[in-house]
Amino acid sequence: MVRPVLIRPPLSSSRPAPDPSLPIGVFDSGVGGLTVAAALRRRLPAEHLLYLGDVARLPYGTKSPATVVRYALQAAHFLVRRGVKLLVMACNTASAHALGEVAEALAPLPVLGVVEAGAAAAAAASRTGGIVVAATEGTTASGVYPRAIAARRPDARVSQVACPLFVALAEEGMTAGPIAEAVVRASLGERFAAPAGNDTLLLGCTHFPLLVPALRAALGHGPALVDCGEAVADQAATLLAAHGLTAPEGAGGIRLAATGGAGRVARHAAALLPGWTGGTPVEEVDL
Repeated sequence: MVRPVLIRPPLSSSRPAPDPSLPIGVFDSGVGGLTVAAALRRRLPAEHLLYLGDVARLPYGTKSPATVVRYALQAAHFLVRRGVKLLVMACNTASAHALGEVAEALAPLPVLGVVEAGAAAAAAASRTGGIVVAATEGTTASGVYPRAIAARRPDARVSQVACPLFVALAEEGMTAGPIAEAVVRASLGERFAAPAGNDTLLLGCTHFPLLVPALRAALGHGPALVDCGEAVADQAATLLAAHGLTAPEGAGGIRLAATGGAGRVARHAAALLPGWTGGTPVEEVDL
């Protein structure tokens, strides 16, 4: 059964409704979620964001479901203590295994995961129904993407590929060049050879959009690349408007926190977030 996006309306609890001026909380296991933060900044430039990268414990994709749930709850509670009006779980593995638990724990705070948004975008993007999901081992094992895509497009032919090396490449900034391209070809080349009939690649990990240069060099421009971050940013805009939580007009911003690797987070933020200059250092935190 496909897990729905879980949204708790503010009026269903005795807690006060969130303040529209509060930031959107975003967390991921590392720097990959910065691709989601960047998408949110483009789609909602007036919003403030608070981003947490759990770099010290990455990758989530090789952890047990119970461990992922525990880590996700710790990250979510950290952001709630800081004060947020919406939580975006910018981690596919956490969304696959922990969305229900996090939404239940934080109710009535609205919570979004990236899986449902990405599945909907991939189902719409594919012309032939041949969709390849590149994801972590944990997300692949959960089977959440094939179920979510099938619920929207029963004719789809979905295949999954666990690509654990993609996370390491992204975290180390090796997003282009012969090594990254060789890893992409070894992992995905056969899936997009002519007889396979696949025309869409769903990037089922928020680290993977960082590898678009290598993906295009290795696979060409034939496959449509679906980025879950863009899709969840659209969902966030709709949700905030529906709940009366859209920020007042003005220039938003972003604060960054990490459980380790602050320098790595800062380097990726400088590349992905136009206008972020590092004037406010990345805060190192302990969950």
